[in-house]
Amino acid sequence: MKLQNLSCLFVALAGLSGSVFSQHLPAPSRTVFKCEKDGRVHYSDEPCAAAKRLQVEPTRGMTSTGNERPGADVRREQFDEQMGDALRPLTGKDHPQFEVARKRVYLRPAVQRECAALDFSLPQAEASERVARDGELAEVQATLLKQRRRFRELKC
Repeated sequence: MKLQNLSCLFVALAGLSGSVFSQHLPAPSRTVFKCEKDGRVHYSDEPCAAAKRLQVEPTRGMTSTGNERPGADVRREQFDEQMGDALRPLTGKDHPQFEVARKRVYLRPAVQRECAALDFSLPQAEASERVARDGELAEVQATLLKQRRRFRELKC
């Protein structure tokens, strides 16, 4: 009888520890990079040279029958979106802007400033890549890759 209670306790603790560890996983990135290397295309959440940035929207619990069955993570995200919309008159930020600010509040002030600078310079670098001539394209792409890696490293 004691062995059975002990095994139940072990199973309960294992489940609890799994849920505790899962709470510390980073949020999945919605930015995906389309990279081409040696004539092969692959997709990654890490930037590579000459990558095309894609914004993806994850599924929200749809099944093959068309019924919506959102999981806890989707329900939490929907709640956060509704809260962001409700707080918009107070904060002046839409949901994505509010989420970025909420995530960055825990970063050191110097890192926050660097993230803000990258928020400004990354779109400019991406625009420069689109209009760059062949001679300057490699340099522009190298700069863009460096900025993207720094953005990821800082956890902006």
